[in-house]
Amino acid sequence: MNQAFFFGLGFSSINAAQAMRKNGFARIGGTVRSPEKAAHLRADGIEAVLFDGASPGPEVGRALDTASHVILSIAPDEAGDPALRHHRADLDAAGQLQWLCYYSTVGVYGDFDGEWIDETAPLVPRNMRSDRRVLAEQAWRDYAAERGVPLCILRLAGIYGPGRSSFNKLRAGTARRVIKQGQVFNRIHVADIARVTALAAEQRLDGTFNLADDEPAPPQDVIAHAAQMIGLDVPPDLPIETAEMTPMQRSFYRDNKRVSNRAIKQALGIDLLYPDYRAGLAQILESEQ
Repeated sequence: MNQAFFFGLGFSSINAAQAMRKNGFARIGGTVRSPEKAAHLRADGIEAVLFDGASPGPEVGRALDTASHVILSIAPDEAGDPALRHHRADLDAAGQLQWLCYYSTVGVYGDFDGEWIDETAPLVPRNMRSDRRVLAEQAWRDYAAERGVPLCILRLAGIYGPGRSSFNKLRAGTARRVIKQGQVFNRIHVADIARVTALAAEQRLDGTFNLADDEPAPPQDVIAHAAQMIGLDVPPDLPIETAEMTPMQRSFYRDNKRVSNRAIKQALGIDLLYPDYRAGLAQILESEQ
């Protein structure tokens, strides 16, 4: 009986959990930080337990005991991956474990001056967050090898979907069209993350794959298109040289690359549900209506 457990039931993981349930997973569990969120998810049939990443979750070991598929969606900190640090012994004791999946980021590649790259590109991260991701990826590879189970690493592009898109920023009046000449980003719709996770779990896919859309695009183009779709004014151009940004916001603009998704599509024999931001935004708007 397939049972999935998620370390970190956030935006992507909850969507993936729902997709896996539709694919026949009998039980879905995972970790959250607050009792309120745990209660909400339990009401929806997801067996949520508490884990804050700072100390072991008292119910995690029991929840992992019968898990066949474990998906890891907690960002590493300065001490490494919290799930591996606090619950390695529980993972060791999970006798039904058949597959691991780690959500990483395309930020591990760093900057390629707008060139196309694939999974063979060298990893030259440009910030501490991505440095930690590189180390966490390797830690999970080492662990999977020791356990003798397949590990699928999904390097995710910028995540968006219903409730988390350019529409929300435009309506809140916080959307900005920061212009950096030649800058492009890949994105990935949360529904594609969910579908790929469910399919990869079913096949127990092993390896490292980019999960990004087909069309990397300038961020200002996405904002402009979204504004036109909902009849709001397009925010003015804001040159990056004069834009006020936090260090974290500015760090995103240091990386400029076009990320190929060919490997994951070939491995699973699929095309993306939302291959570009136009299709993805259209779906979000339709879901709102």
